[in-house]
Amino acid sequence: MRVEDTLRRARDGDENAFRELVDPYRRELQLHCYRILGSLQDAEDELQETLLAAWRGLDGFEGRSSLRAWLYRIATNRCLNTLRGRGRRPQEARMVDPPEPTRRAEPIWLDPYPDVLLEGLADTAAGPASRYETRESVGLAFVAALHHLPPRQRAALVLRDVLGFQAAEVAEMLESSEASVKGAVRRARASLDERMPAGGRERALLPNSPRERELLGRFAAAVERGDTDGIVAMLTDDAWVTMPPEPYEYQGEEAIARFLSDRQARRGANLRLVPTRANGQPAFACYLPDAQAPIARAYALFVLTLEGDRISAITWFADRSLFGHFGLPRILPE
Repeated sequence: MRVEDTLRRARDGDENAFRELVDPYRRELQLHCYRILGSLQDAEDELQETLLAAWRGLDGFEGRSSLRAWLYRIATNRCLNTLRGRGRRPQEARMVDPPEPTRRAEPIWLDPYPDVLLEGLADTAAGPASRYETRESVGLAFVAALHHLPPRQRAALVLRDVLGFQAAEVAEMLESSEASVKGAVRRARASLDERMPAGGRERALLPNSPRERELLGRFAAAVERGDTDGIVAMLTDDAWVTMPPEPYEYQGEEAIARFLSDRQARRGANLRLVPTRANGQPAFACYLPDAQAPIARAYALFVLTLEGDRISAITWFADRSLFGHFGLPRILPE
């Protein structure tokens, strides 16, 4: 009766009652929007638009589904509308004269997701029918693989396999048939199986464990002294360096060493690193010393994927606006 009373008060215009209803779902809805859109800022914007639409349309909530499912329906369709109207993402490389890559991939728009926004989600964001644990479904490899799927396949798979909604519920959310949803999910699963590394997350070191801290300490020290050989020595044989939305990807010791040496020569100075975490993975904010002042300026942010005691992927993000989302300063004093 307490929820029904709160719902009644919210329908009567009580904003505090509305916040009481939706606040438990804020973080998981924002993460959902991020999975669909890939953009941290867009996810924040769509969360606010979803809550505004829910507030305005609360009289239309008939209670045939749960409030949570109703909110996910609004959020999902808003995200799909955003994807249909998105025309402002860069489709061409911006990097100046990169070394020859191992391959050129299809550009995708993808931001890292601050771990602080994941707190408290482990036991709430996935249902018992989900195929993916929360830890795997927030990883960069999973989110990147999602963004090679058509938008409706992406949405159907997230709703069904990540969040654990039944096929009939997903069909209602997407205003589709249950058979169509099952077909979309089947095709999406096949595509993800081709792109996702097998078992990598299970072999990763425990977050913040002594072994992880030791590896990250060695990695940060090597980067800060410009030791390319030292960095490469910590990589797995098949490690990748990627830089969304750039299409250039580098795999293996030789290609990665060539790329890191080229970038270091162009910078002309060694980076300073500040540790953080993103997508449930260790990450670093990189700062470049200013030749004209005793400061270091925000330069890039990268996320590491670990496999045992080695690094299997480095994902580099050059968008300096991300620093604010991570609570990181744009300038460090020397």
